[in-house]
Amino acid sequence: MLPSLLELSLYSCELKHLPSSLTFLNFTSLHVLDLSYNPFNTSIPQWLFNLTSLTYLDLTSSNQGGKILDSFGRLGRLKYLYLGVNHFYGSIPASIGNLSSLKELDLSYNEMNGTIPESFGQLSTLVKLYLLENSWEGVITEAQLMNLTRLEEFVLTTNNKSQPLVFNVKDDWHPPFKLKILHLESCLIGPKFPKWLQVQSELTYVILKSVEINGTIPEQWFSMISSNLTHLDLSNNQIKGNLPHQLVFPNVTKLFLQSNLVSGPIPSNISDLMPSLQYLDLSENHLCGKIPLSISKIKHLNILVLRRNNLSGELPHHWDESQMFLRVVDISYNNICGKIPSSMGFLGNLSILVLSNNNLRGEIPSSLQNCSIVSMDFGGNRLSGNLPSWIESDIFMLRLRSNLFSGTIPPKWCNLHKLRILDLAQNNLFGGIPDCLNNFTAMVDHNIVGYKPIENYTEKASIMRKGREMEYDRTLPLVTCIDLSGNNLTGGIPFEITSLTRLDTLNLSMNHLSGNIPKNIGNLQLLETLDFSNNKLFGPIPESMSSLTFLVHLNLIF
Repeated sequence: MLPSLLELSLYSCELKHLPSSLTFLNFTSLHVLDLSYNPFNTSIPQWLFNLTSLTYLDLTSSNQGGKILDSFGRLGRLKYLYLGVNHFYGSIPASIGNLSSLKELDLSYNEMNGTIPESFGQLSTLVKLYLLENSWEGVITEAQLMNLTRLEEFVLTTNNKSQPLVFNVKDDWHPPFKLKILHLESCLIGPKFPKWLQVQSELTYVILKSVEINGTIPEQWFSMISSNLTHLDLSNNQIKGNLPHQLVFPNVTKLFLQSNLVSGPIPSNISDLMPSLQYLDLSENHLCGKIPLSISKIKHLNILVLRRNNLSGELPHHWDESQMFLRVVDISYNNICGKIPSSMGFLGNLSILVLSNNNLRGEIPSSLQNCSIVSMDFGGNRLSGNLPSWIESDIFMLRLRSNLFSGTIPPKWCNLHKLRILDLAQNNLFGGIPDCLNNFTAMVDHNIVGYKPIENYTEKASIMRKGREMEYDRTLPLVTCIDLSGNNLTGGIPFEITSLTRLDTLNLSMNHLSGNIPKNIGNLQLLETLDFSNNKLFGPIPESMSSLTFLVHLNLIF
């Protein structure tokens, strides 16, 4: 009823009803309509397409679904159209080409499982295009891109594994746009690094993840974008060749090259080449040589992940307080030798330290108690000495299996109330199992959270469960496990262990434990793996064991 109304914003008002018909539609002068973040239980009404003066329409997260209607093509003055975080499916309608003034289009986080029409190529004023997290299929050729002369931000990711979207662009095609942001994921743009990307010289933010690029990346492209680039992610491809050793990337904060075929050494002067680095992930490649000492000079480094390479030599020795932002160091599955440097104790915010499956020796330096460690994985080395009694109560995972540790399990560890994974298997430990394990309250109370996820890092760990070694990543925080197998532990199984009701794996095999199986073992109702084999236990198998209805693997031999 308000013919002079130009803007109407009802953002996040908990509105449920959008009238399907209106007796009067007098607000046809409306330029801006924002109905985003409302839980509507009705679909887009036809009257909305009579608001032909609209330049801005936002229906983000408004519980809309069905196919995107051809009627959108009637809103010829639209400059900004936001339809993200809904339940739209099917293809983008060909009528999208009528929106000749469109500057920004967002269809991210829907269920779009169709194609992108050729008429897309008519959107000559488009600057920002966001097509994240849908199931796009079909082919993109020059036709959809040829007139997008003003395009600066192009984001397209697909979760369609069976028929992923394919870029089929002629080898000599020269695009009319100069992109600043490019994010393509899980679509096919390879096998060669495409020529149409090699001419993009103004890029600042690049993600080309799981796009099936084979072979090398032209160094000429790197040199063209190196001065402006802030974010580079080329992970999960088949990229070969060495890391650039000459080029300076002064502004790069995030570099992700994991899961490729990159070889050769890490540049010895990496702190000069990439002084602004915050996130560095070179894991699962074929890198060799030593870890450069200059890595410990990158002041703003948050995450350092070099897992599963062929790196050798010792860990850098000169860590200091200037690296106050460093939270994750993961150098597992390499050939690193020598001792863990005590200078790592200067990394006060270090919370995840993963050095498993190397050739490290010596004792765990007590200086690490100055860090903020919530996950310590040193499994599969040649570390020796006593177990560190100084471990703090915030620790979630303590994995020291397959080393040469001796002595007893420290009684102080009974205060580790956030501990969910305790793996001390295959060492030379002796003495009894502490009878205060019921203080591991995270193994009783599911409300105790191990640690908050860290951006751009997923920890991986191998856990013996169900009779075999299994690697966990995203589900690791859900695992609750005690594995003390393969030691020289004596005495009985403490009955207090039966109060750890969230425990899913209990392995005490290959020790010298005696006495009975605790009568209340049936309390551990979530147990999937129970292994007491190769001990000196006697007496009956408790009746209560029949309550272990989740049990998958039970071993009581010898």
